[in-house]
Amino acid sequence: MLKTPATPSIPQVKSRSNLMQSKAFRSLIYWLILSPIVILTLFPYAVMITTALKPPTEVYSNPPTWFGSHLEWGNFAKVWAQGFGQNMLNSIWVTLAATFLALLVSFPAAYSLSRFNHSRRFTGFFRQFLLVTQMVSPIIITVGIFKVIASLKLIDSFTPLILIYATFNIAFCTWMLQSYFNTIPGELEEAAWIDGCSRFQSFTTIFLPLALPATAIAALFSFIYCWNEFVLAFLVLRTPEHATITMRVFSLVGGRYTVEWEQVMAAAVLATIPMVLMFVFLQRQIIRGLAMGSIK
Repeated sequence: MLKTPATPSIPQVKSRSNLMQSKAFRSLIYWLILSPIVILTLFPYAVMITTALKPPTEVYSNPPTWFGSHLEWGNFAKVWAQGFGQNMLNSIWVTLAATFLALLVSFPAAYSLSRFNHSRRFTGFFRQFLLVTQMVSPIIITVGIFKVIASLKLIDSFTPLILIYATFNIAFCTWMLQSYFNTIPGELEEAAWIDGCSRFQSFTTIFLPLALPATAIAALFSFIYCWNEFVLAFLVLRTPEHATITMRVFSLVGGRYTVEWEQVMAAAVLATIPMVLMFVFLQRQIIRGLAMGSIK
């Protein structure tokens, strides 16, 4: 005879409902506590978006208003017609190339520090060295960087900018990846070797999929640094056709008698779109990496 599944008793149902209510109550309390921080974080973005959609005659209205009489989408068209699309492509190319180059160097470096750990003293010293290099501001060595680039006749070229960005990100990516790689059990690769896999096969089939969350987080931080950097780009690039997106936004403000803030904010909104897409694309890997890091 088939046994019918036992139905939960009334006390069990009540306990489950009480547990769900307590969780909902705690979530509400947490959101109330975090709501001021959320408001302060989102306030600049709200001002940016509403100003970008205002007509030029209503930007300086007194008293100020959140929304204009109508949505002025022409502000985005004006900014785009000034060559903003080319500047965005320049930033995308420089950022992706620098991020890829930084990961290409830091990934095997972090793997070797994690798996070929012959001297703990050397590894600890090297990790501290990588951390100390992040405390040096790029502004301190801008004069030396400019002299080297000028001597090589690479002014107004993307190549030195990509190399500089990658260099400044290699140390951080190596330091962060090596910390995560230490949490991946080496027995998994050893089991693959016993089954007949080579080191390269175990690396690509076993280690690399487990390291994707950490790689996504390292790529995200590198992408943010390269995308938002201004000083080095302003130092290397000269012509408007080679300008990055940060230089274009600066040109809408610096050296002008009157600043058209509706166009500045429209350019800022367009500049944040790739970052939002980057977060959406890597959202699953980022959450997975944070969750695995908290468990381990």
